[in-house]
Amino acid sequence: MCTTILVGSEATVDGSYLITRSADHDSRSPQHFIIHPAVSGQKGFHSTAAMGGVNRFAYPLPENSLRYTTFPNWRTHLHGGEGYNEAGLGITATESIFASDAILKIDPYNTESGITEDDIPDVVLCRCRTAVEGVKLLGKIVEEIGAGEGFGVAFIDKDGIWWFETGSGHQWMAQHLQEDVYYTTANQGRLQDYDPESSEMMASPNLVEFAREHGFYAPERDGAFNFSKAYTRNDERDRVYNDPRVWRIQQYFNPERVQAPDDGRHFPVFMKPKEKVSLTDLRTIMRDHYQGTEHDPYANGLNGQEKWRPISVFRTYETHIMHVRPWLPKEIGEVTYLALGMGALSVFVPFYAGLEKAPMTYQVGTAEADGFSAFWTYRRLQAIAMTDFDRFAPVVQKAFAAFEAHTDRAQKVMEEMYLDLVKTDEAKACELLNRFNQKVIADALALAEDLTNRCVTMLTDKIEATVPFRNGKHVD
Repeated sequence: MCTTILVGSEATVDGSYLITRSADHDSRSPQHFIIHPAVSGQKGFHSTAAMGGVNRFAYPLPENSLRYTTFPNWRTHLHGGEGYNEAGLGITATESIFASDAILKIDPYNTESGITEDDIPDVVLCRCRTAVEGVKLLGKIVEEIGAGEGFGVAFIDKDGIWWFETGSGHQWMAQHLQEDVYYTTANQGRLQDYDPESSEMMASPNLVEFAREHGFYAPERDGAFNFSKAYTRNDERDRVYNDPRVWRIQQYFNPERVQAPDDGRHFPVFMKPKEKVSLTDLRTIMRDHYQGTEHDPYANGLNGQEKWRPISVFRTYETHIMHVRPWLPKEIGEVTYLALGMGALSVFVPFYAGLEKAPMTYQVGTAEADGFSAFWTYRRLQAIAMTDFDRFAPVVQKAFAAFEAHTDRAQKVMEEMYLDLVKTDEAKACELLNRFNQKVIADALALAEDLTNRCVTMLTDKIEATVPFRNGKHVD
């Protein structure tokens, strides 16, 4: 269960591409940052079953694998989440979306051996060099083997963003994001218009015919073909769990637009933001929990019965922002900002594509709390802060906001130095980048530890004030 936002280059403040997605499933689900080296002369198969994954999906390994990164589940090192490869292709996989119950009776998911989010980054990033190649490969796999579940996937390269959605077990559609708009989804298939003649769209060969043959599309009844109407779920579950999140995001970027929070089927699919979108904007909205409204589940005590599911939930195990600036060398032009755990109580830390070694703290961690892994450093702070959100959250958020602002400024200085150095000494430029990146990661972890101690101190004082058991004014 996730929330995704894609932003075209003409809709951002700096002309970059921006993608963000939260990964929501289990509050005790550490991810490990992995750098997969390039490999030559490979044989065999990528096997989900062999790695303890969800099913028996298997796919041939490429003879020559590209270097790439993923951020997978600690237990299997599958479910890679997001990453870039050495060719400049980035991917975030996946947004869970749901086909209609009726269409799944005819073309069900291949749960036994179809491709799932366990596999997509590892299968695509090791061999594809462009977003178009990635879309075509994933589409071919869905058509021939099947999707094991419903999903949306974003592909990004120097030429822009493609968004891919499954319609059923073997049907899919993808669309190139126009440069002046943004797109958002919250566990829903939202693509609509499909033109088979357009170079900006791709789909399974019989997408329209399949829907027509089985009565999910009739031109005389429906007019122009609408992908989401024909294929995706649209019922009461969407009204409170999904629609309000999309509404909240569109309200943030387009406050002038008035629309009902539960009218999701009629929300615009693509919108031009009122103001250009920044990295800070994405950090802000991905931390949202309907604060300032009656639907905030964290203010005035925790409310697990709130019907509107917020963007930032405690069981989020990571949120990432992919920032691509094609005019820069990809080592500094492709950055992923990772916030471990709950976005509202975490910090977005930059991971440059030129980072050569994964920090040890991001390579460890299990479902049991520990005192070393990056995941549990942030989760421990969040667990304490959630015991009194109104009191602790402002302390945590103020400190992390200051850290992000400071880091943003430091990144600009480092990147200017990198660009000067790389002209004459690539090795020294690489050393500069890696030294800087490792320090930022370490400093963020140190700040989280310090904030944990601050919160524990405040909590200690609160408990003592609540149950002091003094003898009058004296402590005997």
